[in-house]
Amino acid sequence: MFKNLMIYRLVSGWPTAVEPLEAALQEAQFVECGATQEKSVGWLEPRGHTHGPLVEVVGGQWLLKLAMEVKVVPGSVIKRKVQDQVDHIEASTGRKPGKKEKREISDEVRLSLLPMAFSKQSSVQVWVDPAAGLLLTDAGSQAKADEVMTCLIKAVDGLVVQLVNTQTSPIAAMAEWLSTKDAPPSFSVDRECELKAADESRAVVRYTRHALDTDEVTQHIAMGKLPTRLALTWADRVSFVLTESLQLKKLAFLETVFEGAPASAADGQDDHFDADVAIATGELRKLIPDLIEALGGEVELTQ
Repeated sequence: MFKNLMIYRLVSGWPTAVEPLEAALQEAQFVECGATQEKSVGWLEPRGHTHGPLVEVVGGQWLLKLAMEVKVVPGSVIKRKVQDQVDHIEASTGRKPGKKEKREISDEVRLSLLPMAFSKQSSVQVWVDPAAGLLLTDAGSQAKADEVMTCLIKAVDGLVVQLVNTQTSPIAAMAEWLSTKDAPPSFSVDRECELKAADESRAVVRYTRHALDTDEVTQHIAMGKLPTRLALTWADRVSFVLTESLQLKKLAFLETVFEGAPASAADGQDDHFDADVAIATGELRKLIPDLIEALGGEVELTQ
């Protein structure tokens, strides 16, 4: 259900009824790129059923899905074709095209190549927990998260969100946990970490499938290398990698989470969307407050 999480605090503006939001998202529903269109962004059905609702509410949790399609024309191909046309103009007229004409040629070449370009589609899940006042995306990068927020703000009048900010920065907290070899309550340190030097050397040390409760790790930290990524497990139920910017990556729900849960339907007739949402959000709604507490609590919002 979720592979990554960026955590936002809802400051104001989230609707109390589904219908107005559904209507707003319908106005910006995803449509695949046309022949000469480079990019398309819009909302898809979270459940994956064609012509289904664009807003799903399961146990009080709101689910949305933003889709993106981008057509990519390699710059080297454009450059080569532009140069061919420039060479042809010079050879046939004796005139060397200026910057403006070259720009126009480049635009024409790009437009002519778009119908043949490969397209890449991706999507970002959006989860809103109104009771907790949180909005979360599974965007893998800040750029994708910003795209989601831009589309949400267009759809929801007066929407204001802020990235959750904690009293202790993730870097400082991770350094403390590694230095003292003592993880916060409910958490355990796993076997993946990235340390970066803060000086001009920008030296990086990465550990993968490696014990981190060693003197070598503490010495790196003592010498000024700071942890920017650290693998953790919460309550023996959810594993993830915490980043310096308070993103959760590589989210994985462990076997204990699914004990007693219904198995996925083999015939594919029941997608178990509601069960998957209930399980994932149920676990994460407990993990997130514990993580924020481990980071010293949340900084009070400023409007």
